[in-house]
Amino acid sequence: MDIFTQLAEGRIAEAMAKGEFDRLSGHGKPLPRDDDSLISPELRMALRILKNAGVLPREVALRKEIADVETQLRTLPPGQQHDRAARRRSLLLTKLSLEHRGKLGAAQKPF
Repeated sequence: MDIFTQLAEGRIAEAMAKGEFDRLSGHGKPLPRDDDSLISPELRMALRILKNAGVLPREVALRKEIADVETQLRTLPPGQQHDRAARRRSLLLTKLSLEHRGKLGAAQKPF
């Protein structure tokens, strides 16, 4: 932990001990679910439309597809279909790995 993090953590702990956070306007209330105040106004509407349309980021879509294939693998008996599903899972895991390394082209990314 660097010195700035230690200082910040120390001051936060002191303020909590003094009860300074108890008087904040949102104390005891849940955080807003869709707080998009940190997103630029230009992107906010586009991201909201994509979210409402059910468009997932590519990594999330890949993970969902991997989970579906793994469910198939658990239920399929050994044979040609099982082998095909295993190869599909291997391909999806490779794509996910490449996604993490930034090897897939930016033109393919949905946002």
